[in-house]
Amino acid sequence: MDLIKYNQNAWNGYVDKNDRWTIPVTEQEITNARNGEWDIVLTPKKPVPHNWFPNLKGLKVLGLACGGGQQGPILAALGADVTIFDNSDKQLQQDQTISEKFDLNIKTIQGDMRDLSVFADASFDLIFNPCSILFVDNVLPVWNSCYRVLKPNGILMTGLMNPLALQLDEENMKIIYKQPYSDIHSLPKAKLEALKKDQEPLIFGHSLNDQIGGQLAVGFHLTHIFEDYWDVDNNINDYFPAFMATRAVKP
Repeated sequence: MDLIKYNQNAWNGYVDKNDRWTIPVTEQEITNARNGEWDIVLTPKKPVPHNWFPNLKGLKVLGLACGGGQQGPILAALGADVTIFDNSDKQLQQDQTISEKFDLNIKTIQGDMRDLSVFADASFDLIFNPCSILFVDNVLPVWNSCYRVLKPNGILMTGLMNPLALQLDEENMKIIYKQPYSDIHSLPKAKLEALKKDQEPLIFGHSLNDQIGGQLAVGFHLTHIFEDYWDVDNNINDYFPAFMATRAVKP
């Protein structure tokens, strides 16, 4: 199947259904950001510490798979020169609408996060990548592309998922799937077909070796990490944090 096209349509459907990850920020949040009061997330709940960011004024920022009008407008309101790159045209439209309404000058480009060939080498100072690598079956090209388009001393912030969280039967808290998890290859056919019928995005678990080791392998230096929990009811929250965020620098 054409996974990129399928997930594009699925996220477009999420926009139509007003999924929480597709609802743009409010005018008040833009005003607050312009006054220095702001928070944005890479993972479901925990805001990214402000000390992870350099001075954003004039900084060239790539919001990677970051459509939806949530993080990009805040970064732009703080003075960054923001480009949002996303697979979903309707998610990009959320950023475009907010940008035009509040004069944020956000640029939007549609594409696959594994292929950033539309950008020249050393184009950005910061890449902000919320938890989205779940929607590609191979994450290693993402790190290669990020490394190439970042300037020296550029920063990559990304949201990740503990692969164990996808291997569990959440109701009984038993491991039932082998690593790496994949909706396409791990699920029984009936469950996969049910997801496709409901037009749910298909997801993929990636090993820690690929998620963190992959960043290190292309040359990034890891500087910070934190863990986070689901923002909705989930039995996993009682046992361990399902998410993590990393900050890495291109030397």
